[in-house]
Amino acid sequence: MKAIITVVGKDTVGILATISGKCADYKVNVLEVTQSILQDMFCMIMLIDLKDCTIPYTDFSDKITEEGTKKNLVVHVMHEDIFNSMHRI
Repeated sequence: MKAIITVVGKDTVGILATISGKCADYKVNVLEVTQSILQDMFCMIMLIDLKDCTIPYTDFSDKITEEGTKKNLVVHVMHEDIFNSMHRI
């Protein structure tokens, strides 16, 4: 199962390391990453593979969101099928 993680917030040191580190904690593989800085706002999209995740998807989503909240970031985890359905013309 794949999912999309989106991260938005004020640019600070270590955002990528924090989110990817939390993925590694639960054996979630990061397949692709794109990020940009828009003025002082950090924006990132990650494609992840959850097939070896050590906790249920909903728990993983909660953990990642919680980690983002600690850093004043808005973090969302969305199943790839839902993401694709929402962005299909």
